[in-house]
This record gives sequence, C-alpha cells and structure tokens, in this order.
Amino acid sequence: MQKNFLKNLNTNPKKMANNNTPDPSNSERASQIKINIQLDENRIPEKLSWAAVEGGVELEEAKAFMLSVWNSDEKSTKCIELWTKDMSMDEMKIFFHQTLLSMTETFQRATGDEKMSATMQDFCDYFAEKLELKK
Repeated sequence: MQKNFLKNLNTNPKKMANNNTPDPSNSERASQIKINIQLDENRIPEKLSWAAVEGGVELEEAKAFMLSVWNSDEKSTKCIELWTKDMSMDEMKIFFHQTLLSMTETFQRATGDEKMSATMQDFCDYFAEKLELKK
C-alpha cells in the first residue's frame, strides 16, 4: 500500500497563509508538495516528478498522478490527472487499481464506515480480477 506522505503535514488551510508559507502568527508548521511537469512540443507530459521534502521525498520521478481537491463552497471536487506518454497500459491498470485501494483505505479511515469500505474493497477485488492483475 502507498505511504501516506501527508500524515505529518498541516493540512488545515485556515492555519496557512494563501501562498503556502507559514503564517508568522501561527505556531504550527506548513509544508509544500511540488509537482513538476515536462511537456513535449504538443504539451503532452513527457516527464513528471514530485517532491515532498517533509515526507522524505526529495525529487522522485513518476509516470502518472491524480490530484483531487475538495471545494467546500461549491461542494465539488476539482481534479487533475496526468500521465506520461510512455506509461504502458499495464502500468495504467495497476496504477488505477492501487489508487482505488488507497481511496478505499482513506474512505474507511475518514468515515469509519466499515460496510461501505467492504463494498469498495469488493469492487477493488473485482476490478483486479477482471483486469487479470491478481493471478
């Protein structure tokens, strides 16, 4: 399962300044996660890398990422999904499966809803079976 790189970060935006730097009047820390995207001439991602220094990631290459942000005022999710043009179909299938597993785990931790978490886990198992990820 994926490591939670954010578990030690201050994720309360009301306690952070708008520019993601610590509010001097606040004794809590702030942190940054950086995502770098190198595009080809057609603006297709060729290379992705990211850093979360506080989480122990200095600069790590990636072939895909998904970022979802909740807008409480609009009651909607904003998403960015990017992958490099050399990411294989097999890698994409595994990436989606692991992302679904991570979302299932996060849903359980966030809501405590065991019944729905089990249903989500069943879907993850079905997804893996249909894509022949588990042999």
